[in-house]
Formats: sequence, C-alpha cells, structure tokens
Amino acid sequence: MGLKVFNTLGRRLEEFTPLDPPKVGIYVCGPTVYGHSHLGHAKSYVSFDAIIRWLRFSGYNVNYVQNITDVGHLTDDADEGEDKIIAEARRRGLHPMAVVDLFTRSYYEDMDALNVLRPDIMPRASGHIIEQIEGARILLEKGHAYEVNGSLYFDVSSFKEYGKLSGRSVAELEAGARVEVSAEKRHPADFALWKRAEPDHIMQWPSPWGNGYPGWHLECSIMSQKYIGQTLDFHGGGLENQFPHHECEIAQAECITGKPFCRYWLHNNMCTLNGQKMGKSLGNAILLKEIFHEGHRLLEKTFEPAVIRHFILTSHYRTPSDFSNEALKAAEAGSYKLRDQVRELTRAAAKAPSKPSSEQIRTALGEFEQRFTNVMNEDFNTAAAIATVFDFARAAGGWIRDGIGREDLLAADTLMQRLVGDALGLKWLDPVGGEDENARDQVIQLLVDMRAEARKEKNFELSDQIRDRLAAIGVELKDGPEGTTW
Repeated sequence: MGLKVFNTLGRRLEEFTPLDPPKVGIYVCGPTVYGHSHLGHAKSYVSFDAIIRWLRFSGYNVNYVQNITDVGHLTDDADEGEDKIIAEARRRGLHPMAVVDLFTRSYYEDMDALNVLRPDIMPRASGHIIEQIEGARILLEKGHAYEVNGSLYFDVSSFKEYGKLSGRSVAELEAGARVEVSAEKRHPADFALWKRAEPDHIMQWPSPWGNGYPGWHLECSIMSQKYIGQTLDFHGGGLENQFPHHECEIAQAECITGKPFCRYWLHNNMCTLNGQKMGKSLGNAILLKEIFHEGHRLLEKTFEPAVIRHFILTSHYRTPSDFSNEALKAAEAGSYKLRDQVRELTRAAAKAPSKPSSEQIRTALGEFEQRFTNVMNEDFNTAAAIATVFDFARAAGGWIRDGIGREDLLAADTLMQRLVGDALGLKWLDPVGGEDENARDQVIQLLVDMRAEARKEKNFELSDQIRDRLAAIGVELKDGPEGTTW
C-alpha cells in the first residue's frame, strides 16, 4: 500500500506521488523568533518531524526547508500594527537582530531536545530581500498588485482562485471583515507585499517604491520556491496559518509563475490545555523550557522532552493535543515503559546464547514491520504506529523469557531501533550518563548482583541502600521469580 495523505487543498485523502521521484520538496512555516518556543511549536514541529522521518524511512530523497521569520510579521494579520520582533526588541532594550539571534538559538535548543531533525535549509526572511522585491515587482508588472504611498498590495480580485485552500470566497471575506481596513486597500482581503517604513523604523531596505520591508506572506512564497522550485510537493504548517497566510502564499506564487504552487497541503491541529485553547492572553501558554527545566504553575512537575514527544505522537497530527497533568503523567508512564522494554531487548540481544534462527520469529518481525508501515502510510498515523511498537515490545519480552537465540533477538532489536528511533524519533535521556553505554550497563549489573548477594545473606540494610541509590539516579529495580531486572 502506498502513502496516502490528507490534502487540505482538496479536503480528501489522496495517494502521494512526488513531482520528481525519488526527490521530495517540503516547506514548513518556521517560527517568528520573538519569544521562546511553547507547546504549540512542539505540536507542529514534532508532527512534521515524524512526517519527514517517515518520508526518508520510505526511501525518498527529501529536501526539507523551514524558514525563520525575522522581519515583517505584524501584530495584526490585516497588515496593521507593529512588527512583533521590533516590539520585543524595544521591550528588552535590544537591537531587533539581537532578539532574532537570541530566540533562534533558543528555538534550536528546544527542537534539539525534542529530537526534531534540523531542516536541510533554514532561510531567513531578512536574507532574501532582493528576491522578495523582484517577486513584488513581477506582480505589479502583471497587474496583480498596486502601489499606494510606497506600499504594495496584492489585488485578490485579480486571482480568481483566491480562497481555494480555505474554502472562503472573496465576497465572504468582505462581508466578514471584522477589522478596520486600511484606507490604502481597495478590498478588505487585499494584503501587503511591501510596506512603507517610517523614517525611524529600524528594519527597512531600499526598493523601487521607497524604503520599506516585505510583507509576511511574500517571504514564504519566495523562499520556498528559491530552494525547492516553482512547484512544491508538500507545504506544511499550523491550521491557524491556513488563512490568511497560506492562502496568500498560493495567490502570490501562482500569479508570479503561472504554475501550481504546491501539490499537497498538510496542516497540524492546535494544542489545548485542560480543554481550553492556549494563549498568552489567557495566561496558560506554557514554554518548552518551563516543561523541561523550570516548571510552570499549571504543571505539577517537569517532564523529559521524550515524554512530550511521545504524548504528541499518540494523537494524529490533524487532531488537537489536549495537555493536562494527568495526560502528561500517563504519557510519562507509557513512554518510560516503552523505554525500559527497548533497553531490555538491547541488553538481552547482547548476551543471548547462539541458537538456530526461528522462522516463526522472523515471520512475526515482518508482520510488525508491515503493520507499522501500513498505519504510517495512512496519513502518518503515529498514534497507531506507537500502539504497534508497544505490541512489538510485549512480544519481544515474551521471546526473551522463552530464551530465543541471539540472532533472532539481534534482528528484533535492529527492527525496534529503526521503528522507535529512526521513524518515530523517540530518544530518552540516559539517567546514568556516560559515553560508554556497555561499561555503564556492566556497572549497574554489578550493583544488582551485589544487592542480590546481600539479600541472600539477609543483609537487607545494604540491599535497600543499593536499591535506593540506584533509584536516585534513575535506575529502577524489579524483583521477580526469575531474579532482578532493571
């Protein structure tokens, strides 16, 4: 079964066929870097990381482009208000580019912690001003734009398909306009390609229409096509960007080139907290650094990044992720159970005796891999994929207890690492630390053996001390009829 994706453009599940196989070009809207990353960023970029990983796992040669917006994103989507980065720079008493660098580094730190792969190319809007001016010039020349007092606006009436992604007509947009429209605009839905800058505006560049800065929507159209081509295979982003941002991208790009801009549109759903939408104004926006390290008043404890990634992947990318203390603690328990099962398989494979390979085990491994492939090919269903991995881990535990041979356990471990690590990107912190994992495991096993000897000699004080000291560094001992595992 081939890969099927839900294409927002057609609002249906479609079979994926690359424009130029095996190459795949995908562009995902990156962050506007004026603050630290929050749970909404985690939902989006973990979701798209799983998509990127699966495309590569499936053999595609993926060119993944994600932008950094460092200019032009105004506080009001109606092309009014102040640049978000300049507002933050003034609040902090910094140059806007100092703010950009500060929060770009912070973004990388948080995404690295979540084991999100770095994009192949991460262009900045401020580094592509020449290309954006040229794109605006072409639109003006073709009659799709007009100039007013040094600002350029896209004329939505010139593009008959405007609204095809969001399903909104121009007439509906005009009737539903809820903001006071700039007197410069001919139509409420017209949007800025280039904005005139006042003399004291710190982020501005010369253009044929005077000093100014690019519109937010134009940036993504220009940068995606520069690094992927005139037609993208995939364009992704949050559901909140479907309109107006992505709608405007389509209009600009297709009017410049005369070709389809993107073949498959993917949109991840939002995050909620205890069923309520997250937002700074509501006081319930939780930063990733607060979850990982600092703590937050709405959370009972901090959580390891792998737990947050695990929780996000247990829901489909097109459904909301509702965070709560209870949900995160349940995800932590499940994630750590999977972690322990994966590590137990690796240890068992390393010390298992050599035995003839079992055809039954090899068949079971093939079935688990096919089941995983089938659910991921059904619009990247990570929730079903994680359920498959848990079933696989339970089966592997049974094989270990049955004493199957090293060759089969090594094959099972290899497949487990590919599915859990390569495809799902789950990577837990090492509670003990150390570069040499084998030496670390030997030390832990030595302490476990010493504890077993202490129990045998009824030295329960020493036994309990070893158990408690190991627990303090994240090693849990489990006593059973067949001895102690960790």
